[in-house]
Amino acid sequence: MKDLDIAEVARRSGIPASTLRFYEEKGLIRSIGRRGLRRVFDASVLERLALIAIGSEAGFSLDEIVLMFGPDGRPNIDRRLLTAKADELDATIRKLSAIRDGLRHAAACPAPSHVECPTFQRIVKAAASKAVGARKKKASTERLAPRSKR
Repeated sequence: MKDLDIAEVARRSGIPASTLRFYEEKGLIRSIGRRGLRRVFDASVLERLALIAIGSEAGFSLDEIVLMFGPDGRPNIDRRLLTAKADELDATIRKLSAIRDGLRHAAACPAPSHVECPTFQRIVKAAASKAVGARKKKASTERLAPRSKR
Protein backbone atom coordinates (compact mmCIF):
# COMPACT_ATOMS: atom_id res chain seq x y z
CA MET A 1 0.00 0.00 0.00
CA LYS A 2 1.25 3.48 -0.77
CA ASP A 3 1.89 6.33 1.62
CA LEU A 4 -0.98 8.74 2.19
CA ASP A 5 -0.87 12.48 2.64
CA ILE A 6 -2.89 14.02 5.45
CA ALA A 7 -5.77 14.99 3.14
CA GLU A 8 -6.14 11.38 1.96
CA VAL A 9 -5.98 10.05 5.53
CA ALA A 10 -8.66 12.58 6.52
CA ARG A 11 -10.84 11.58 3.57
CA ARG A 12 -10.51 7.83 4.16
CA SER A 13 -10.86 7.95 7.93
CA GLY A 14 -13.44 10.70 8.21
CA ILE A 15 -11.22 12.41 10.79
CA PRO A 16 -10.46 16.09 10.16
CA ALA A 17 -6.85 17.02 9.39
CA SER A 18 -6.81 19.23 12.50
CA THR A 19 -7.63 16.19 14.64
CA LEU A 20 -4.93 14.15 12.88
CA ARG A 21 -2.38 16.87 13.69
CA PHE A 22 -3.59 16.86 17.32
CA TYR A 23 -3.28 13.06 17.45
CA GLU A 24 0.27 13.39 16.17
CA GLU A 25 1.09 15.97 18.87
CA LYS A 26 -0.32 13.56 21.52
CA GLY A 27 1.80 10.70 20.17
CA LEU A 28 -1.16 8.64 18.96
CA ILE A 29 0.00 8.59 15.33
CA ARG A 30 3.28 9.38 13.59
CA SER A 31 3.86 10.92 10.19
CA ILE A 32 6.70 9.47 8.14
CA GLY A 33 7.63 12.70 6.43
CA ARG A 34 6.27 15.45 4.25
CA ARG A 35 5.21 15.88 0.67
CA GLY A 36 5.59 19.62 0.18
CA LEU A 37 3.85 21.17 3.16
CA ARG A 38 1.62 18.16 3.84
CA ARG A 39 2.33 15.45 6.35
CA VAL A 40 2.60 11.94 4.92
CA PHE A 41 1.55 8.79 6.76
CA ASP A 42 2.09 5.10 6.20
CA ALA A 43 -1.18 3.52 5.08
CA SER A 44 -1.24 1.48 8.31
CA VAL A 45 -2.27 4.69 10.09
CA LEU A 46 -5.87 3.93 9.02
CA GLU A 47 -5.92 0.77 11.15
CA ARG A 48 -4.38 2.64 14.05
CA LEU A 49 -7.03 5.36 13.74
CA ALA A 50 -9.70 2.67 13.84
CA LEU A 51 -8.21 1.31 17.09
CA ILE A 52 -8.10 4.83 18.53
CA ALA A 53 -11.77 5.29 17.61
CA ILE A 54 -12.71 2.01 19.29
CA GLY A 55 -10.82 2.99 22.45
CA SER A 56 -12.43 6.41 22.47
CA GLU A 57 -15.92 4.95 22.00
CA ALA A 58 -15.24 2.59 24.91
CA GLY A 59 -14.54 5.61 27.10
CA PHE A 60 -10.76 5.55 27.27
CA SER A 61 -9.03 8.93 27.34
CA LEU A 62 -6.49 9.75 24.66
CA ASP A 63 -3.76 9.55 27.31
CA GLU A 64 -4.91 6.01 28.15
CA ILE A 65 -5.04 5.09 24.47
CA VAL A 66 -1.46 6.29 23.93
CA LEU A 67 -0.35 3.76 26.55
CA MET A 68 -2.07 0.96 24.61
CA PHE A 69 0.60 1.06 21.92
CA GLY A 70 4.12 -0.22 22.39
CA PRO A 71 7.27 1.69 21.42
CA ASP A 72 7.14 -0.01 18.02
CA GLY A 73 3.64 1.40 17.43
CA ARG A 74 1.93 -1.97 17.64
CA PRO A 75 -1.02 -2.53 19.99
CA ASN A 76 0.09 -3.65 23.45
CA ILE A 77 -3.10 -3.52 25.50
CA ASP A 78 -3.24 -4.39 29.19
CA ARG A 79 -6.07 -6.91 29.53
CA ARG A 80 -6.70 -5.84 33.13
CA LEU A 81 -7.37 -2.33 31.87
CA LEU A 82 -9.90 -3.72 29.39
CA THR A 83 -11.59 -5.74 32.13
CA ALA A 84 -11.76 -2.69 34.41
CA LYS A 85 -13.30 -0.59 31.62
CA ALA A 86 -15.82 -3.36 30.86
CA ASP A 87 -16.76 -3.44 34.56
CA GLU A 88 -17.15 0.35 34.53
CA LEU A 89 -19.38 0.10 31.45
CA ASP A 90 -21.48 -2.60 33.16
CA ALA A 91 -22.05 -0.26 36.12
CA THR A 92 -23.01 2.58 33.78
CA ILE A 93 -25.38 0.30 31.89
CA ARG A 94 -27.06 -0.77 35.14
CA LYS A 95 -27.44 2.85 36.23
CA LEU A 96 -28.81 3.99 32.86
CA SER A 97 -31.15 0.99 32.69
CA ALA A 98 -32.60 1.90 36.08
CA ILE A 99 -33.08 5.50 34.97
CA ARG A 100 -34.71 4.33 31.73
CA ASP A 101 -37.03 2.00 33.62
CA GLY A 102 -38.00 4.81 35.98
CA LEU A 103 -38.77 7.13 33.07
CA ARG A 104 -40.85 4.47 31.34
CA HIS A 105 -42.75 3.83 34.55
CA ALA A 106 -43.37 7.55 35.12
CA ALA A 107 -44.63 7.90 31.54
CA ALA A 108 -47.04 4.95 31.82
CA CYS A 109 -48.00 5.16 35.52
CA PRO A 110 -51.78 5.04 36.00
CA ALA A 111 -51.64 7.17 39.18
CA PRO A 112 -53.37 10.54 38.80
CA SER A 113 -50.15 12.31 39.78
CA HIS A 114 -46.52 11.18 40.01
CA VAL A 115 -46.38 12.18 43.65
CA GLU A 116 -49.17 9.66 44.32
CA CYS A 117 -47.26 6.82 42.66
CA PRO A 118 -45.42 4.59 45.21
CA THR A 119 -42.83 3.53 42.63
CA PHE A 120 -42.10 7.13 41.66
CA GLN A 121 -41.81 8.07 45.35
CA ARG A 122 -39.26 5.25 45.86
CA ILE A 123 -37.26 6.50 42.87
CA VAL A 124 -37.23 10.06 44.21
CA LYS A 125 -36.22 8.91 47.72
CA ALA A 126 -33.40 6.78 46.30
CA ALA A 127 -32.14 9.69 44.18
CA ALA A 128 -32.31 12.06 47.16
CA SER A 129 -30.44 9.58 49.35
CA LYS A 130 -27.66 9.23 46.76
CA ALA A 131 -27.40 13.01 46.40
CA VAL A 132 -27.10 13.49 50.15
CA GLY A 133 -24.49 10.73 50.37
CA ALA A 134 -22.47 12.28 47.55
CA ARG A 135 -22.57 15.72 49.20
CA LYS A 136 -21.48 14.27 52.56
CA LYS A 137 -18.62 12.38 50.92
CA LYS A 138 -17.48 15.54 49.10
CA ALA A 139 -17.66 17.62 52.29
CA SER A 140 -15.71 14.98 54.20
CA THR A 141 -13.04 14.86 51.51
CA GLU A 142 -12.76 18.65 51.47
CA ARG A 143 -12.33 18.76 55.26
CA LEU A 144 -9.51 16.22 55.07
CA ALA A 145 -7.75 17.85 52.11
CA PRO A 146 -4.70 19.99 52.92
CA ARG A 147 -5.31 23.74 52.59
CA SER A 148 -3.07 23.97 49.51
CA LYS A 149 -5.37 21.56 47.62
CA ARG A 150 -8.57 23.48 48.33
